Amino acid sequence: MRHYLLFLLGFLLSVSPNYGQAPKRSSSTDIYHSLEKLNFLGSAMYLAAHPDDENTRLISYLSNEVHARTAYLSITRGDGGQNLIGPELRELLGVLRTEELLAARRVDGGIQFFTRANDFGYSKHPDETLRIWDKEKVLGDVVHLIRAFKPDVIINRFDHRTPGSTHGHHTSSAILSEEAFDLAGNANAYKEQLQTLSLWQPKRLFFNTSWWFYGSQENFEKADKSRLLNLDTGVYYPMLGISNNEIASIASSQHLCQGFGRPTFRGSEQEYIELLKGDMPVIDPSNLFEGIDTSWSRIKGGAAIGEILNAVEKEFNFKDPSSHLDDLVKAYNLLQNVEEDHWKSIKLNELENLITAITGLYLEASSETPYSNPGSTVNVNIEAINRSNTLINLKSISIGTLLTIDPSITLKNNSKETFELSLNVPKTKGFTSPYWLAEKGSLGMYTVNDFNLIGKPETPPAFMVYFLLEINGKPVTISRPLVYRYSKPEKGELYNPFEILPAATTSIPDKVLIFADAAPKEIPVRVRAMKENLQGSLQLKVPNGWAVDTPTKPVTISKNGDEQIVVFVVTPPKTESEGVISPLLTIDGQEISKELVTIAYDHIPTQSVLLPAETKVVRLNIEKAGQDIGYIMGAGDEVPESLEQIGYTVNRIDPAEIQQGSLDKYDAVVVGIRAYNVVDELKFKQPYLLEYVKNGGNLIVQYNTSGRNGLNFENLAPYSLEVSRDRVTDENAPVSIIDKQHPMMNFPNKITSGDFEGWVQERGLYFPDQWNAAFTPLLSMSDPGETPKEGSLLIASYGKGTYIYTGLSFFRELPAGVSGAYKLFANMLSQNKVQLTNDIPVKGK
Repeated sequence: MRHYLLFLLGFLLSVSPNYGQAPKRSSSTDIYHSLEKLNFLGSAMYLAAHPDDENTRLISYLSNEVHARTAYLSITRGDGGQNLIGPELRELLGVLRTEELLAARRVDGGIQFFTRANDFGYSKHPDETLRIWDKEKVLGDVVHLIRAFKPDVIINRFDHRTPGSTHGHHTSSAILSEEAFDLAGNANAYKEQLQTLSLWQPKRLFFNTSWWFYGSQENFEKADKSRLLNLDTGVYYPMLGISNNEIASIASSQHLCQGFGRPTFRGSEQEYIELLKGDMPVIDPSNLFEGIDTSWSRIKGGAAIGEILNAVEKEFNFKDPSSHLDDLVKAYNLLQNVEEDHWKSIKLNELENLITAITGLYLEASSETPYSNPGSTVNVNIEAINRSNTLINLKSISIGTLLTIDPSITLKNNSKETFELSLNVPKTKGFTSPYWLAEKGSLGMYTVNDFNLIGKPETPPAFMVYFLLEINGKPVTISRPLVYRYSKPEKGELYNPFEILPAATTSIPDKVLIFADAAPKEIPVRVRAMKENLQGSLQLKVPNGWAVDTPTKPVTISKNGDEQIVVFVVTPPKTESEGVISPLLTIDGQEISKELVTIAYDHIPTQSVLLPAETKVVRLNIEKAGQDIGYIMGAGDEVPESLEQIGYTVNRIDPAEIQQGSLDKYDAVVVGIRAYNVVDELKFKQPYLLEYVKNGGNLIVQYNTSGRNGLNFENLAPYSLEVSRDRVTDENAPVSIIDKQHPMMNFPNKITSGDFEGWVQERGLYFPDQWNAAFTPLLSMSDPGETPKEGSLLIASYGKGTYIYTGLSFFRELPAGVSGAYKLFANMLSQNKVQLTNDIPVKGK
């Protein structure tokens, strides 16, 4: 896999942003492939709801076989899903999935876009989805991106005609696309966009269908295919020595946080797309662009340019691509004189990349430090080298409008030229955190006020560096982002984006603090210096009714990167209360209240995310029985830390170390989310878990996913239990307590309907829908218009102990500080302290 990926990254000239990435190294094959793309003036947009919804086979086929400029518009950033590789959830998961999408596009050759929609979690119907998303705004974003990208064809991943049959986000993405297809060319729709964008009417709209949408392969074979186009996306690329579906497999494998790593596939593979709007291709039924001029004649004055570049492609010199330099520069200068057109800037950029590649021209601007602050100075190292016999003069180097030097030197063949610049960062320079997180959004929408940022996958680089060159007497300008280049002994040379960050950041380690009584707690605040000789003052803002020992405390940190822990003592009110505490740092009269979160994985560039520095505090009257809890981690959650907040001693259990009797010391054992899906060892250790219950233990199993063939785990519970795909997605859905007298609802905390207020994102997921009569269902709930679901919380006696299965989303509720969720979980942990008898009602299916 790694060999293939490295090879591909050297072959595909991706037009997705490449901020903070190692520079591209182009072979003759790369250059020829880029030339093929240069000579095709057609665009396609693939549109779906989330990261991993995209069909990488089709995106790669359009980009690398058809040579079209191909984009994937993901309505959301996947913020509402789960994470199989780390702790990031919600907005941080959205940042991680954004970068994984960009990694996929760097493999398949596509471009990545997003709207401002926030993935708020699973939705059963598009009506709910579009209400929470604010349909008019998201629809406006889709129209905006169609007008900006100007696709000739649009392909939907999902069917707009089947609401309620799949994830509401999926259907909504198709509904938005179908409506935006017409609105993009309507002068009365979103008129404010027309100040900077022009109208655009795509030629065709398709739905990327398959036999799955017909219910079975047999139904699909019988279906009318008169409006379907059939594409073989398994095409083999001889120059590359790899097939399109292998590229697609590697691209989709970049979605590691969703567990999409998979083997590559080879051989013929059929894709079907159904025409929804526009005319059907008739001459060539596999040509999406039939009847669309995709030649250079498409633009005014382009015919002469096309004549030059098509001849270069036809007579391409693989042994010495630099022999075509004069023609490329000639075409470049002709294109600069063309009237402003959508394709002009696109093709100028592609030509710049080609000219750079065939001359072996290496241009880099790297900072001496990974970040700097507004108002500071950063040293920039410039490297320029011409690795050809071409006459190239370096006329000037500029960093925006801030700094320009005029070396006016000739770059001799393979002779490196270096320069050192000192850049003064303006005091007004903004931070380079993800732009969509800069302001507080809503449940369904991110707030982005800068029209020019809407749709972009990332925050633009802090600084762009422009190299004005004279190549064979003709002017050419090449731009490069300012990066930070460094090395690690165990990883070699690395690149990251150069960033602008605050002079200091603050954080409180725990994002939720539970006060189980009125006793005060010491709250450590971590201050991290992002500059030398930091001096300031720190205060802790608390809600009304809460008290802090000292209003303000001094902060002094001498070295950049060092930290100081400042401890405040916070006293909660005597009665139950919720609120937010936030540290406020004052430096030179400037107030800072930002936390820096770093997301670092090998398959993406390191991300620095600035979030509001705040922690939720909850004064909660809670009782608990038992103390020592064993926790078996599954796919990753923060439940153990949450239980420690209310005074439990939580021991993380390595499944490999579970032996007969080794669990007996615990008052309860909790199995983390999706553990039976992802921890193979549990297949062998499950008998010990059930023996623990039989001998008097209390086992709590949290949700596991159920695929089409069900959960492949025979002895998940001591009695028969079938996990389904039932879920309740409305976090405010009414909850009924089936048996109000059951100990679970009364010991040691009284549970009422009020304990289900304030839940976030959902009630729960993957509830069992069938169970043995030994289980007692305790709660009933449903989404609007659906039948009640009673499988969210099941309890059964087994031997001397208690077995509990729950699909309630405690993994979301506890880290969010939901009081009722804490009380209910404490009751679950306490059930082995209750003597269950046969007098307790037992219900089942």
